[in-house]
Amino acid sequence: MALDTSPEKPAPVRVVSQLIGQWIHRLGAVWIEGQVTQLNRRPGTQTAFLSLRDPAAEVSIQVTCPGRVLDALDTPLADGARIVVHARPSWYHTRGTLSLAADDIRPVGLGELLARLERLRRTLAAEGLFAPERKLALPFLPATIGLVCGRDSKAEHDVVENARRRWPGVQFRIEPVAVQGPSAAGQLIEAIGVLDRAPDIEVIIVARGGGSVEDLLPFSDEAVIRAVAAARTPVVSAIGHEADNPLLDLVADARASTPTDAAKHLVPDVHEELSRVTDARTRIRAALRRWIDREQAGLDSLRSRPALADAGHGLRLRADELDSLRERMRRTIRHRLERSGDALEHTRARLRALSPAATLERGYAVVQPLGDDAQRVIRSPEEVETGQQLSVRVAAGEFTTTVD
Repeated sequence: MALDTSPEKPAPVRVVSQLIGQWIHRLGAVWIEGQVTQLNRRPGTQTAFLSLRDPAAEVSIQVTCPGRVLDALDTPLADGARIVVHARPSWYHTRGTLSLAADDIRPVGLGELLARLERLRRTLAAEGLFAPERKLALPFLPATIGLVCGRDSKAEHDVVENARRRWPGVQFRIEPVAVQGPSAAGQLIEAIGVLDRAPDIEVIIVARGGGSVEDLLPFSDEAVIRAVAAARTPVVSAIGHEADNPLLDLVADARASTPTDAAKHLVPDVHEELSRVTDARTRIRAALRRWIDREQAGLDSLRSRPALADAGHGLRLRADELDSLRERMRRTIRHRLERSGDALEHTRARLRALSPAATLERGYAVVQPLGDDAQRVIRSPEEVETGQQLSVRVAAGEFTTTVD
């Protein structure tokens, strides 16, 4: 029931704690799955203490159980083991803490682990996290590689030594993490996030040596898989041996069978590359030499033709054509000038025939009065008077006469 409280009438802590305990006790016994952390069983005591952790959510609950429950297990319980617990939640209202009182503990067997991993694989595959189209391309020659592995592990040595043997200039940024146990998943997620945010990291390798299915469980953890899927930097999975197949192999942008194989995937062999460069130079030189020979042969073929063998021959042919054209041009101009001269003489003769001067040369004269009426031509004797002076124009000139 809800408490009737107010700033003036607050409820004491003990009352609230007791009510929380009442609600928790009503939950009853439940089956819970988790990962064992901080197992503590003191000699001579009848009660064991451990923490039950959810790797995907980083949530843990304290568990108490009778020592006989642990003694009944076929395999001693250890940190990192997956178990199923039948327990009743209890609330210690005096301390305000929640714990589970277990009366049955069952280790999760290998078959059950594999079945759960298969269910998780199908769920993630249905979400498209393993789809090939979402995988990123690996860089050809990364300058800096991020490496997530165990501290001073054989996997770290294999990756770094093989990569630097193949290409001495390659650089590594190593993030050491726990690669098994209850804290491995959280450290893996944090390390991948750190390297993914680093601007100089071009590719990330997640490496670990081989191990049992239980040892490799952090690399099939759902939270780790989703962290790799969300990374913007290409991720290479190099977990275990060829036969090991954690879910990280499916979500990674590339899978290497071993840590050594990861170095071979990412870093080219400098000797092989130099050999390829040498072969490429040889092929280029040969191709260039063949091209030059082919062009030289074509040039020699052109030069062997008469037009190019004797360049002056074509000029002499054109010079003869030019002389012929020049002579034709002179004749054409001369004929046109002669025709034009004849036409000019005919036109001049017609003009002379029509000119008044030609009439005067035949003995005719033009008579005009003197004075103000000098422009008038006398055409009849009645137009003059006795004693009138007239101007007479003949072919050779002009003179004055008086009418008698």
